[in-house]
Amino acid sequence: MKKRIIKVISIVLFLVILLLGYYFLNYKFNLGIPCIFYKITGYKCPGCGITRAIFSLLKGNIKNAIYYNKLLFIAGPFIIIYIIYKFYIYIYDKKESKKAKIIIKYTTYFLLLISILYSILRNI
Repeated sequence: MKKRIIKVISIVLFLVILLLGYYFLNYKFNLGIPCIFYKITGYKCPGCGITRAIFSLLKGNIKNAIYYNKLLFIAGPFIIIYIIYKFYIYIYDKKESKKAKIIIKYTTYFLLLISILYSILRNI
């Protein structure tokens, strides 16, 4: 179990360092990742603005973060809970129950539906 905890902590630290590195590159040199969907179609995808929203959150500016991408505040908590759950399952070497699998399945469908609706509404 101890090795698994160390592995999870290493993954989280790596992702945090990666995010902060990307933040620094974007802030210092304006090196952002463009949205290919937007470039091709001219329409915003559900993810458009998430980078700016996360960077606004890092600065403590919640109002701007909500402006850039509201979906982050709808889907974000579900995604964070899912990641924590998966880490828990991994660390304690548990087996995923059928009930949990069903909940995850329908939550995924719900988030997909919300993403599609959000995409349509933000482009009207």
